[in-house]
Amino acid sequence: MKKNALTVETQFATIDNKQIAYRMIGNGSPLFLANRFRGTLDTWDPLFLDLLAENNTVITFDYSGIGYSEGELPLDLHQVAAEVVKLANYLKIDKFFVGGWSYGGVIAQYTTFLNPNRVLGTIVIGSNPMGKNETPLSPLFLEKALQPSYTPEDIITLFFEPTSEKSRVAAIASLQRIAQRLDETKVPSTPEVFQRYFAVSEQLATAEKVDLNHIGEHLRSLHGPHCMMIDCSSNTEVASRYAPWLQQGIHVITPNKQAGSGDFARYQAIREACQHSGARFRYEATVGAGLPIIQTTRDLL
Repeated sequence: MKKNALTVETQFATIDNKQIAYRMIGNGSPLFLANRFRGTLDTWDPLFLDLLAENNTVITFDYSGIGYSEGELPLDLHQVAAEVVKLANYLKIDKFFVGGWSYGGVIAQYTTFLNPNRVLGTIVIGSNPMGKNETPLSPLFLEKALQPSYTPEDIITLFFEPTSEKSRVAAIASLQRIAQRLDETKVPSTPEVFQRYFAVSEQLATAEKVDLNHIGEHLRSLHGPHCMMIDCSSNTEVASRYAPWLQQGIHVITPNKQAGSGDFARYQAIREACQHSGARFRYEATVGAGLPIIQTTRDLL
């Protein structure tokens, strides 16, 4: 019988004399997923993992000292990122994709920039970029996230949109799926462990800023013409890189309004880059609050 996120066994890799817990499902390109603050193997939504596993070998794991793994969570981001690579080595996986959510998004970025020859692509969900973060953590996040245990309402507030009925329904469905295999005793709940998560804040503040040129070069070297950049920020500096990326043949997909409503010369450069390379610039989500206005209008004209 085919294993899924709810039935796959928890396995252990001996890494640096510690037992590191992991689960692996699916077939296809290897995808390592780094977890959020206080996340464990059990807190991923099984449906999310099963859908990813349709085309990927999905590997989830617990950091040292978290969930089912032995040891202590490292205080250095380089050491946490190294756990991803060491697990890949244990599994005899050379090249892989890496994704991360929240705290895990930072780990995914560090894994990528420390191992550019092994990481095929990176997915960052609900996280900050490397470098100093000018926006402090919200008081609501700190109020909810640091409680010893979460209520369903806390989960909805932290990870969904509490004012949307549709989002609340989706949240309850997700919680019900997760509850089928959730061992709450494995979820970090002590101030001592929380401090180990937050100890990396100073390191992040002094980290070298992400080199946007390097990202484009990295993608181009690995994927040839079959690569794209998905920018879900509202950052002007990132938007200023669209034209060079498109010139390199990298497709750009974005809800970032900066390129379409800012300096006209930048927009002209984007269009000229598309004509030169054949790369596509897809930005419809920036108009009409995500409604398909642009293509619909073109079809009618």
